[in-house]
Amino acid sequence: MNAEALDSLEEGASGELTLTIEGRELRLTHLEKPFWPELGITKGDLLRYYAHVASVLLPHVRDRAMVMKRYPNGAFGPFFFMKRAPVPRPDWVQTCSITHGAGNVIDFPVVGDLASLLWVVNLGCIDLNPWYARCDDVQRPDYLHFDLDPFDASWEQVVETGLVLRDVLEGLKMPTLVKTSGSKGLHLYVPIRRGPTQKQVWTIAKALAQELAGHHPDLITAEYRVAKRPRGRVLVDYNQNALGRTLASIYSVRPTRYASVSTPVTWEELEAGVRIEDFTLRNVPARVERLGDLWKPLMSPKGRVELGRFL
Repeated sequence: MNAEALDSLEEGASGELTLTIEGRELRLTHLEKPFWPELGITKGDLLRYYAHVASVLLPHVRDRAMVMKRYPNGAFGPFFFMKRAPVPRPDWVQTCSITHGAGNVIDFPVVGDLASLLWVVNLGCIDLNPWYARCDDVQRPDYLHFDLDPFDASWEQVVETGLVLRDVLEGLKMPTLVKTSGSKGLHLYVPIRRGPTQKQVWTIAKALAQELAGHHPDLITAEYRVAKRPRGRVLVDYNQNALGRTLASIYSVRPTRYASVSTPVTWEELEAGVRIEDFTLRNVPARVERLGDLWKPLMSPKGRVELGRFL
């Protein structure tokens, strides 16, 4: 953690601020702009939050292309997606070149350190949306995941679905990590050994989701099309494993009325009744200070699942 950055991003900061972080000069602007007016949370507060959690966030987004979702006027204003790193930009901002379509190469920004993290947040990125694969091989992800979307189901049904899915995955020798989405549901991740393509990982996730829905039709659906989706079921969304799709990263703030945060949790906490709104921009830094990174196992090469047996 960079002490100078934290000291300079004091609560209530306004106007502009130029920081030097590990030799990199960064200008932050409009620190006083209300990003959550009803909560009294400013753009400066958002930057300060990310500076506080950088040490546990950066290992999970480093070396990955970042899709920028920019909210220039705060959480409830218009937003837009931006894939290409803007020009001009600091020469120390790294990029990840990915070919789209008929040879169209897009240079995505990469958030690899505190300076680049604060740089993208200063552009109005409330949440962070990294690719599932690292830049050295964008076709081969190093985790499989499921997005549990309640649609019109209850939070209790989401938790029940998560527990059912956890038990199935662990029965297949696939250890799981879980976090709140920060929006409505849960994200379950399985660390995998790189090898299968993103399409192959998607195919495995689809098969698992459909099998699960077949065994629990009153609780779970794998039907992605809203018009055909049964009411009162939790969607086990496997489609987010498709190439180019993204989910909000670990510790991402979300543009909700609570300024909620996509937060790693334990299964015991979920069973005890924690809810999405329990984890916010204001209290997550203290939780991180107390518990550290609950998702540290995702970074270890040990224990990664070999998916070849499912292909």
